[in-house]
Amino acid sequence: MSYEQFAYLYDELMKDAPYDEWVQFVKEILVKYDIKGAPRLLDLACGTGELSVRFAKEGFQVSGVDLSEDMLAVAQAKAEDEGIRIPFFLQNMVDLEGQGQFDVIGIFCDSLNYLRTDEEVIATFANVIEHLDDNGIFIFDVHSIYKITQVFINQTFSLNEEDVSYIWNSFPGEHPNSVEHELSFFVLDERTGKYDRFDELHFQRTYPIQQYINWLEAAGFEVLEVAADFEHTKPQTHSERIFFVAKRK
Repeated sequence: MSYEQFAYLYDELMKDAPYDEWVQFVKEILVKYDIKGAPRLLDLACGTGELSVRFAKEGFQVSGVDLSEDMLAVAQAKAEDEGIRIPFFLQNMVDLEGQGQFDVIGIFCDSLNYLRTDEEVIATFANVIEHLDDNGIFIFDVHSIYKITQVFINQTFSLNEEDVSYIWNSFPGEHPNSVEHELSFFVLDERTGKYDRFDELHFQRTYPIQQYINWLEAAGFEVLEVAADFEHTKPQTHSERIFFVAKRK
């Protein structure tokens, strides 16, 4: 599969994602904690650059990092199409180094849930604090345990459109509060009139809220707030997306 095809499939899967709500949430956090001007923002696991471009349009000085060279090629093309200069770097957030200091570091769209082990999450938090300005803010969101265990596991989701369709099955993962997503895409080849099939397997894992807090504090962060579902309110039993906002102690 070429990167154009994969990126198209990824963006199709994520086309209803509330990207503007992420941008608005971050802007509200920065107002609340008095981060002014044109903040330097590091978008970790930036994927195809949807959020990177949006933040840049809002006046942020954005850098993007992702472990997929193909995704970054698409992100770069998007930025260029918008006439925006965003430096993108090929790195895994688990091994992040040499990116300088930032006013804001974000891991959005539940990207942290793709890390497979406790050690990878711990290493990521340690890397983030090394790249955060003294007054900087770290913001990330994860799926709640409720979302993983009650909304995803043993469920099937589907899309059926003329040029692309998919079937998305979710099964319990090997670890507690983890899920495996099996996705089959069927994409119309306009030259032949036939559909090509592409299969993807994705793994996600989450942890209790207190576990994330413990890891953040051990890394040297002060947790400023824990919120849910793009609102500045505490998570409830059925909250699906948990946001963490932290700064250096």
